[in-house]
Amino acid sequence: MDTQRPSCPAPALQTPAPAASQTYSYSDLENTESTSTALAEEVALSIAYNGINQAVMLVTPTDLEDFIVGFSLGSGIIEDANDIYDLQLTAAGSAQYAQVTIANRAFWNLKLQRRQMAGTSGCGLCGVEAVEQALPDLKVLPGAPLPPAQWLDGLRQRISAFQPLGQYSGAVHAAVFMNDQGELLLGREDIGRHNALDKLIGGLIRRNIPITGGLAIVTSRCSLELIQKVLRAGIQTLVSLSSPTGLAVQWARRHNLNLIHLPQKNAPRVYSPARESQA
Repeated sequence: MDTQRPSCPAPALQTPAPAASQTYSYSDLENTESTSTALAEEVALSIAYNGINQAVMLVTPTDLEDFIVGFSLGSGIIEDANDIYDLQLTAAGSAQYAQVTIANRAFWNLKLQRRQMAGTSGCGLCGVEAVEQALPDLKVLPGAPLPPAQWLDGLRQRISAFQPLGQYSGAVHAAVFMNDQGELLLGREDIGRHNALDKLIGGLIRRNIPITGGLAIVTSRCSLELIQKVLRAGIQTLVSLSSPTGLAVQWARRHNLNLIHLPQKNAPRVYSPARESQA
């Protein structure tokens, strides 16, 4: 069997880091001399569906079309990318406005949800009005083999090529996609961990990148809303660089999602599927 580390092609379709960062001056607490550093930017993005305001999210101002598609799918507003008929973006200072035209069936379902979300960079479930919305009934995945161990060899270092903004200014999370050959294909960054995953999912959809046999990698902690997003997207394996929550593990096991934690210094930990303990 070939145990060579999979190749890593050049990062695809990335936005240069300076586009989402600006330079700010600062001084040390005990030193009045001023210097400067680059900081990641964020904007307020208002999303309206068929003319009705639905959400305001704080996001990094890159790949916003990808984000809106991924957010719409990952939040259950649409069931398929074909439900989006049109997407228009406008800007005014630190605010961005998205007007999204969706199919009547999706809009009807959206109105039934009775959601008015005010999102932040730290929460993926803001504004949810009922427990049923936080814990929706999602389809169980058909199940897929776990990725070969060599695919994860040196992964933390290899995905740095897909984190230009993080390398330049810090303060952002990343989500990266690896295909069924173990090749890193696409990466997205955002101040919000769930926003980064939404951008990645939207980028995969908009570029018609096949997800079968591939996996998503997130640099942030892995909690329930990230599990729900990859389930809705149909991605069968999620690798997190930070520990998952207990509820995330429960949902992954219940829905046949492969869930792997990649610690900084230890071997990958497979939380789902569950494996029997050995004496």
